[in-house]
Amino acid sequence: MTFEKIALQVPKILLPKAGTDMTKWTVIACDQYTSDPDYWDAVRTVAGDAPTTLDLIFPEVFLEDGNEEQRIASINGKMAQMVDQGVLEEQAPGFILIDRKTSHAPSRKGLMVALDLEEYDFNKGATTLIRATEGTIVDRLPPRIRVREKAPIELPHIMVLIDDPERTVIEPLFDLELETAYDFELMKDGGHIKGWHVQDEAQIGQVASALEKLAEPAAFNAKYGAEDEKPVLYAMGDGNHSFATAKAIWETLKDEAEDKDAIMNHPARFALVELVNIHDEGLEFEPIHRVLFNTKFAELSAELELHVNQRGGTLSQVDVGTPEELHALTPGLKKEDRHLLPFVTEKLCGVFVIDHPGFTLEAASLQDFINHFIDANPEVKVDYIHGTQPVTDLGRKEGNIGFYLPTISKHDLFKTIIFDGALPRKTFSMGEADEKRFYLEARKIQP
Repeated sequence: MTFEKIALQVPKILLPKAGTDMTKWTVIACDQYTSDPDYWDAVRTVAGDAPTTLDLIFPEVFLEDGNEEQRIASINGKMAQMVDQGVLEEQAPGFILIDRKTSHAPSRKGLMVALDLEEYDFNKGATTLIRATEGTIVDRLPPRIRVREKAPIELPHIMVLIDDPERTVIEPLFDLELETAYDFELMKDGGHIKGWHVQDEAQIGQVASALEKLAEPAAFNAKYGAEDEKPVLYAMGDGNHSFATAKAIWETLKDEAEDKDAIMNHPARFALVELVNIHDEGLEFEPIHRVLFNTKFAELSAELELHVNQRGGTLSQVDVGTPEELHALTPGLKKEDRHLLPFVTEKLCGVFVIDHPGFTLEAASLQDFINHFIDANPEVKVDYIHGTQPVTDLGRKEGNIGFYLPTISKHDLFKTIIFDGALPRKTFSMGEADEKRFYLEARKIQP
């Protein structure tokens, strides 16, 4: 069943057969703990020889190990084996309603659905129903494409956001009597997850109807104070590059197909995702800070002033003694049409003040400059950091400068996407690392 108007398909989800140790089955998203091979070694210890999604994914921590072809061949082989041997069983068409408890939130609600890749475009200026929320780095796609292009199934860690302040899509399903699909503890401090089948035609229709109302053009434009903007119903949360990978493969399949009509019914046209309401109390946005390496502060500040001036803004600098004083100072400097970029170096703490910045978000002002600065100074490197203390520790080292960025309001995300387009890379994180989605459900993507 497909609702083309809202790019929604009712999927046939694959779940492990009864008796499978679900804690060992599920592992966290492949793009987490990318500098911590010990974490992934511990995951292997927990999973042991039991059926596990660890055998079906390519953790990015291992991308540089030099055994990519063998690992991908093993992944595809294990996928086919698990389907053929009945480890994964296809459910009746339907959604899965999810309630996830983490160490940071008692409840985060979601709904597993399939979305139509025909209604997704990650390129700048896209007006599709599904939009990217951050710039897609095309160079990051090839390893993911090689994993997925011959894979018989998909296992998503993708989370897609909807802007539903009245809670009309996901939340009403919790008032229904639904059959439990799974209920278990996640490994490695991942919390607890419970899922329910949503397979009744009326229940499915209830979800589709609520989504259609969110996408109704007149209501959409009134909601955001826009005029004649094409609706955005879905905004990428986590897994932007995985969804872009699915899109790239789908476009290739279409281009190579001899029967252009038949290919439109190919299962790879759709991608399995978890929908999450951006207003869910269990969903928090965390800032992602920046640290630059191999740089000289005097050169950077001079380049930054020139860069800001060329874009119609003005730059000033306020210095303080310590990071603690810095964080206390910043709120008092805030004003309309101004961006604050607090920084720390080996000898300095302060704030770059940009008036008339020309961007909506501080992260956009900073990333625009960083991109320019690294292009002109290839010896300079950048890392994206969670938490203020690591920024302080790294920024205090010789040759480094750490920038602290504020948390963006999740309530402003859709409006920013509508008017500014995709955000700069690494603008926000949806929660901490152990709150990221675990691989659990699957879906066939080959006929």
